[in-house]
Amino acid sequence: MSTASHSSDVDQALSKFQGLSVDEQLAFLWYVYEKMGSSITPAAPGTAASEVAHGLSQQVEALEMGEPQLEVMRDIASGKDTRFSRSYGSLDDNTKLAFWYALAQGMEGGTIVPMPENYTASEATHQLLGSLESMDQQQQITILRDAVLPMGAEAKQGTV
Repeated sequence: MSTASHSSDVDQALSKFQGLSVDEQLAFLWYVYEKMGSSITPAAPGTAASEVAHGLSQQVEALEMGEPQLEVMRDIASGKDTRFSRSYGSLDDNTKLAFWYALAQGMEGGTIVPMPENYTASEATHQLLGSLESMDQQQQITILRDAVLPMGAEAKQGTV
């Protein structure tokens, strides 16, 4: 695959991701974890990125299970200016990806609100998943990292 084609595939996938609703973006991240979790581990356990991501995910876990946790995830994904979103916004690329990975582990482990059992993903989400599955691992990581990079809000002077 040529570099131009490689870049074009990544750009198209990112564009499709950004066209999804916030809830569809969250669903996509969950489905990616569910299908490819072990192959997309974003940071080695014990690294600074892993520890920071785990710390922020633990703050989400400490919230009441259900709507409060979901609201934090929605706020971060949509870039709403909240404490959690600003904390997330101050993270580096790999730590942002590690945060979503930690949340997915929490969903799987029962400490973070899970996907509703009756949830049906949109056709656009299914198509995006199919596209991602057909790409090589480096493209997959690039898409996921670039998808979660713009999420969150900028930290304000004197706040986190």
